[in-house]
Amino acid sequence: MTPVKQKPIRPHRPIVSVAVALPVMDCYSYTVPDHLLALIRTGKRVLVPFGSRTVTGYLIGSSSEPDSTTLKHILDVLDDAPLFSSAMVPFFQWIATYYMYPLGQVISTALPAGLNLTDIAVMTLCPPGMAALTSDAVSPLEKTVLTALTKRPMDFRQLKKDVGQRVPWALIHQMRQRGWLVVERQIKGGQVRRKTIRMVRLAEGVAESGKISPQRQAILDLLRQQGGLSVPDLSKRVPTAASLVRAMQKAGMVRIEDHPVYRDPFGDPIDPDRPPVLTDEQAEAVNRMTPLLGKGFRTVLLAGVTGSGKTEVYLQLARQAVDRGLHVLVLVPEIALISQTERRFRARFGETVAVLHSGLSRGERYDQWLRVARGEAGIAIGARSCIFAPFETVGLIIVDEEHDAAYKQDGGLSYNARDLAVVRARHQNALAVLGSATPSVQSWHNVAIGKYSTVGLTRRVNRQPLPVIQTVDLSQIRDERGIRRYITPLLQQEIQKTLDDGHQTLIFLNRRGFSVFPICAHCGQPLRCKNCDISLTLHKQANAYRCHYCGFSRPATSTCPACGSDKIKLLGTGTEKIQEAMVQLFPQARVARMDRDTMTRKGSVVKLLKDLKNRNIDILVGTQMVAKGHDFPGITLVGVVCADLTLNFPDFRAGERTFQLLAQVAGRAGRGKQPGKVILQTFNPDHFSITAAKHQDFVTFFNQEIGFRQALGYPPFTRMIAVRLSGRDPRQTGIHARALGSACQDLLHPEGPFHRQVQVMGPIEAPLARIANQHRWQMLIKSPDTARLHRFVNQLMLGPNALPTRRDVRVTIDVDPFSLM
Repeated sequence: MTPVKQKPIRPHRPIVSVAVALPVMDCYSYTVPDHLLALIRTGKRVLVPFGSRTVTGYLIGSSSEPDSTTLKHILDVLDDAPLFSSAMVPFFQWIATYYMYPLGQVISTALPAGLNLTDIAVMTLCPPGMAALTSDAVSPLEKTVLTALTKRPMDFRQLKKDVGQRVPWALIHQMRQRGWLVVERQIKGGQVRRKTIRMVRLAEGVAESGKISPQRQAILDLLRQQGGLSVPDLSKRVPTAASLVRAMQKAGMVRIEDHPVYRDPFGDPIDPDRPPVLTDEQAEAVNRMTPLLGKGFRTVLLAGVTGSGKTEVYLQLARQAVDRGLHVLVLVPEIALISQTERRFRARFGETVAVLHSGLSRGERYDQWLRVARGEAGIAIGARSCIFAPFETVGLIIVDEEHDAAYKQDGGLSYNARDLAVVRARHQNALAVLGSATPSVQSWHNVAIGKYSTVGLTRRVNRQPLPVIQTVDLSQIRDERGIRRYITPLLQQEIQKTLDDGHQTLIFLNRRGFSVFPICAHCGQPLRCKNCDISLTLHKQANAYRCHYCGFSRPATSTCPACGSDKIKLLGTGTEKIQEAMVQLFPQARVARMDRDTMTRKGSVVKLLKDLKNRNIDILVGTQMVAKGHDFPGITLVGVVCADLTLNFPDFRAGERTFQLLAQVAGRAGRGKQPGKVILQTFNPDHFSITAAKHQDFVTFFNQEIGFRQALGYPPFTRMIAVRLSGRDPRQTGIHARALGSACQDLLHPEGPFHRQVQVMGPIEAPLARIANQHRWQMLIKSPDTARLHRFVNQLMLGPNALPTRRDVRVTIDVDPFSLM
């Protein structure tokens, strides 16, 4: 009898779950080779095979999948220490589920940019391809591709850019089969690495010797005293040290090592401060919230009028949290505000503060991330991406100006950092404090239904009253021409009086550029962007017309594209024109401008704020950048050129945004010792948003606005998801949009679970129907039941009857959209 061969028993191999940084919804299981076992920890990046590619993935824990021969091995572990803790994995998984976004790409969004590795297809020309260039059998596109590859090997993206037209991958495949080119996969990416400096230390057993130069002896003496110095530090004391230490290393006298260091994103050092004496309201706010620290999840809305000292309340709470061994997250809406907040926190807490925002270089942000991940910082301050700071545990999360739309990320993972702050606080049993002088309707509604508690600050710190606001009806002067059309006599008179008194003025207009609506005086056609359905804006300083959506530009000397006339009427007003008007009307005044055009350089915001503080600016003209939490004690007058710009947007939040913007910019006046005044120019002086802003009365605004929201079924009474479609071909995009709309109606059939529970509006062309040559459609889907709404959209996009995806039409999901444009 022939013995039966036994299969060898394969030892159990550890299996881990990996989220790959690709647009795939699932996580994947991989086995761990023996030589990598000691390096495996949740939160590290790994290099894994994925199909025919090699990509970056993130270890999120062990896998329950049974071992099998089909599982692939992890190829490499890319980090010495985890980039995030295992405690953050459930937070990332919640985000992926709620925002319907791949987990790997959620983590990729959270981590500093420039870390991931992937492989790309690189095409190289072969001798048969070179010979084919002279053949008549080669098509024009094939000849163009071959000619481009004669310069150098290229990846697919570089090739399309060099060729200047679409290159089908099928064509590349055919050319490869003919032997004209080879396609190789190369690992690319990972631009960000630790910064190192060369450190010099004494070698072991170095004896005293009198036979060396005085410079070498000086280096040895310094190293004996200091224990080790960097090459730059040595060179300051011994100018020739950089070249000498190499020879000394060869002689066995010193050791030279690469030592990792952090890049410094801060700039100027800051002197420590002393906490001021709190007002009664501030002390009560701190006393009410302090007992909540470390006692589980709570959300508190800190509703304080402008100038009431909310930042000092944050600082006091952060001190209480740090003293209890808790980590603190502080979110501000825009990078322009971070320098002000960061300086105040550094003055109070010193080196324990880290900053995380996109204004840092990639290397600086990576270093700050590592400081947090390694426990070297206890407080992290930043814009919306700071919500992903890799603290293992968080005890306090502060969201300043919680109402601000800048907390909503546009494109990619469209998350709302304010909402994620509350979610992360819940996951980590922390206290979330949302602060604002003009709370969002959503947050105040949560207070009204008992979901949040609230603490109020009703008076300014310096006991000054809120500024007096006077409205001017612009409809009464609509026939005026020139400067008087937008700088009314009353505003001009008040500016002059403010200058005479030695105080500063802020002029607000939420529109940048010089002329926002240039039209041809001969044929009446507006100068439009060639890529978008939008008028160009003249930027006089740049001497160009520009599109604020796609960046298209044409010279300011351009003629009308319709009739060729060079007579262009410059209608509409932006901050650049207002700045020019201020210079003309008040030639002795020092005028500056704060908008996206003037604040592009690193450090420009800090420089302008210093000039304002030092009274080197008399009149500041700006967009909404000036309205967000800045403290300008010298400003006693605020002039709002036109209060209605946001009021007429096709968006149910238009009234809320108008009220918040006007109340916030008005709050910049009178924050010092002198009382403030606001001149508010408007075509709609009786609109409830305008009148509520005039009286700084949020509760009255809320009570009227919430009635409209409830009657129309808008948030906060429902949840909403926007499904957006875009494509270069307007016909195909429209066909796909209508097909998606039909699929929605099929899901809403009377016998189904979504009938009368989910409402679909659209599909319809977006208000801005074309941006960057992408034709845009959208649908709004809403329901009072959040879980049912998500099930509906999941069925629509991923269910068994979901429409097949198209390469020429992009479909994106925006949960809780902020912009409906």
